Amino acid sequence: MLIWLVLIPLIAAALIGLCKAPARPTALLSASLTLALGIWALVSFDGCSSCWSRFEGMDLQLTLAPALSKVMLLLTILVTFATVLGTNPPQGGEASWYNSALLISAGATGAFLSDNIISFFAFHELALIPTFVMIGLYGRGDRRTTAWRATLYLGLASMVLLAALLMIGTQAGFTFSGLKDFMASGRELAHAELIGALLIAGFGTLISLFPFHSWAAPAYASAPAPVAMMHAGVLKKFGLYGLFMFQPLMETGFLPWTNILLVLLVCNVIWVGYVTINQKRLDLLLGNSSVMHMGYIFLAFAALVVSGSAEANPWALKGAALLMLAHGLTIALLFLLCGQIEKQTGTLEINSLGGLSTRLPRMAFVFGLAGMASIGLPGLANFPGEFMVFFSGFAGFSNGFGPVQIATILCLWGLVIGAVYMLRAYRNIFQGDLSKASAYATELQPSERAANCFLVIALAVFGFFPTLVLQFFS
Repeated sequence: MLIWLVLIPLIAAALIGLCKAPARPTALLSASLTLALGIWALVSFDGCSSCWSRFEGMDLQLTLAPALSKVMLLLTILVTFATVLGTNPPQGGEASWYNSALLISAGATGAFLSDNIISFFAFHELALIPTFVMIGLYGRGDRRTTAWRATLYLGLASMVLLAALLMIGTQAGFTFSGLKDFMASGRELAHAELIGALLIAGFGTLISLFPFHSWAAPAYASAPAPVAMMHAGVLKKFGLYGLFMFQPLMETGFLPWTNILLVLLVCNVIWVGYVTINQKRLDLLLGNSSVMHMGYIFLAFAALVVSGSAEANPWALKGAALLMLAHGLTIALLFLLCGQIEKQTGTLEINSLGGLSTRLPRMAFVFGLAGMASIGLPGLANFPGEFMVFFSGFAGFSNGFGPVQIATILCLWGLVIGAVYMLRAYRNIFQGDLSKASAYATELQPSERAANCFLVIALAVFGFFPTLVLQFFS
């Protein structure tokens, strides 16, 4: 069954690209089918008989056994559906527009469900290809330079990551389930510290860990709406997912690098936060905001490494999973709204906008909710995730402040920074000088409003009922 979550978007992409099938109806049907099938898989997965999927005699080794896989699958199917439903391609670009979303969705789904660490890596690389192509074809600004810069950063990161995966695989086997048997045997990895450094560098660059983050914000700002939504909302979580999946095996390998990681993640929150405040364009503000928020999830990872296990720090993995889901939904909604604002007004310069609430009141309401979710308003999904992440920094705290506690306190300042840039952006875009309101702005299309409402409802549901996600870890 799980194989169809990957095959359906791939078949739809082939039908659109090779058979000239109607792009939007085909993509929407694919997204709807994967949404329904994914929810059914999450509800009915039995933990054993559905673990493996065979296709043409080849074991793709797809599984939903890890709790984190369930959370990432939920994120992927929700964002994919909203992306296909709510974005509209330029004239003549329908096929590549929807194919990019479908291919990224298939690659991300395959990566998050893979038990084999090589297919885990390969599926991610599949999802990167449409990202570069779409930025180069339909991006904003200096799109080709941006696409090449992102290609260089992510290509080098993938090479570093592949080296680490091969070093792990040759010693402990090439499956995540096999790593448990290796750990149970009492053996230890050779060169664990080197492997830990390679994993942090490789995954960290893919996640945009400071100082390897400079590719991310320009790439998201330049990318067309479906790529920005799928990459920032879903694919960016690949690196975080990988770090948490390897953490039980790499306790001794990650621990020596914890203090350095704490410094870098604080820079993600504080340094990039102040950079975000100074942005003059909405797309760049959202891109830098996404980079900033990765620092919170890295904080949960560092707290877990220092604590030693999920049992010793029950807040870290659960909080990180909930925050990854919430951030993915929030940033996807914000980039969706960003594309709608550009379509309505022809600009994303914040100082050139103003008073849009008079012509786009529904969009103003939805953007306000998305912005409040981004800065951790109670009742929306980011709040319980951030709450648990900050508590994870003090798990087991008893004998004075250590590096993790200091980093946690410093990261709390990020909440203030986030409130400043998001509230100021909302005021300048939707309130402010009413004379700046575009005379051409009209209400959104029904499909755009439906996608906005879909993501808002998801943020509210997981905000009020975070146990829907946390039950995966029980």
